[in-house]
Amino acid sequence: MSSQEPNVRGPRNGAAGPVVAVTGAASGVGALLTERLVASPEVGRVIALDERRGAVDGAQWHVLDVRDPAIADRLRGDGEPVDTVVHLALDLDLETDPAARTAYNVRGTQTVLTAAAAAGVHRVVLCTSAMVYGALPDNDVPLAEDAELRATAEATGVGDLLEIERLARRAPRAHPGLNVTVVRPTVLVGGTDTALTRYFESPRLLVVAGSRPCWQFCHVEDLAGALEYAALEKVEGELAVGCDGWLEQEEVEELSGIRRMELPSAVALGAASRLHRLGLTPSPAGDLAYTMHPWVVSGSRLHEAGWRPKWTNEEVLAALMEEAAGRHAVAGRRLGRKDATTLGAAGATVALVGTAALVRRARKARRRV
Repeated sequence: MSSQEPNVRGPRNGAAGPVVAVTGAASGVGALLTERLVASPEVGRVIALDERRGAVDGAQWHVLDVRDPAIADRLRGDGEPVDTVVHLALDLDLETDPAARTAYNVRGTQTVLTAAAAAGVHRVVLCTSAMVYGALPDNDVPLAEDAELRATAEATGVGDLLEIERLARRAPRAHPGLNVTVVRPTVLVGGTDTALTRYFESPRLLVVAGSRPCWQFCHVEDLAGALEYAALEKVEGELAVGCDGWLEQEEVEELSGIRRMELPSAVALGAASRLHRLGLTPSPAGDLAYTMHPWVVSGSRLHEAGWRPKWTNEEVLAALMEEAAGRHAVAGRRLGRKDATTLGAAGATVALVGTAALVRRARKARRRV
C-alpha cells in the first residue's frame, strides 16, 4: 500500500539538489529531519517513508513497512532516483518484546541497505547511539569517534545497535559504490523515553559507590541538524553527536534538584538484575553501567565540518526535567501517581535494597503453580 503527496515541491532556485529519503519520517527525530530537509534550499526533493503518513507537507509520502522489499521501488523514484537515504525507523521502546524489537530493527536495516543498493542510492545514513562505545571505567574522556566499540548486548537495545553497526561496516563491501555514514548521539532528550531519561524520574538519583558518572546529552533538534549535515554529504564516516563537554554527577544533582542515593556496586547490580529477571522492571542490569562510567564523546568530525550544537548540557537537562515532571519511575519502571505517593522519596531504596523479599515472593508463587 502506498500513499503519496500529489503536489511535491521541486528543486529551488533552478538548481537540482539531492533527493533525500527519510524512513521513520512520521514522528520523533524523523519528523524533525523531514521538516528541515523540506525547508532546505540545498535539497531538491524529499521522500518520506513510514507506516503512517506524517504531518510534514512538501514531502512525497509513501506508507509502508521498512521491512518490505517494495521499498526499493520507492527509492528508484519516477525517473529521479534517491541520492541519500536516512534510516530512522527503529524501535527502541523499553516495553517492546526484545525479540520482536530486534527482528524489526535488524531486518529493517538489512532491507533498507539492500534496497538502497538495488535502487542505485549513493549514500545511506544510519543512526545508532554513542552507547555502542560502551560505558567502562577506563574510557577516555572524551572518546574519539574512531574509538573501539566495546559495548556488550547487556543494555536495552544496544545489541540491536551493535548489529546495525556491523551491517554498516559490511554494506560497502557487499554493495560497492554504496557509502554508509553512522551517526551516534549521546543521551537523547526531546520526546524520548529511554532507561537513561527515566533515571531522572526517580525520587533519588542512584549512584553506585566508587563510580565516575559523566553526563553528556543530545537534544533531538541537534541530532536532526547533524543528520541533515550527513544527508547533504557535508560530513561522512562515523560521527558522534552531543552537547559540548559534559556534566559531573555533582553538577547533575545540583541542576536537577534531585539528591543521590549511594549503594555498593554488588547491591545495586545484583538488585537490578533480579528485578529485571522477575519482570518487575523493563531495564536489564546492563543499563546501570551507563549511569556509572563515562561514555562522553568529542564530536570532533562534525565540529571540523562546521556543525555546532545549539543546546548546552545544562539546557537539555532542564528540558528533560520539565518533561519528567509528574512522572515517577523506580529502577526504570514507571509508577502510577498512587504508587509513587505511597513509595515516596525512599522508593528507590525500597526497590533495590528490598529485592530479596520480591525474589522470595516470586519463588513462592512459582511453587504454587
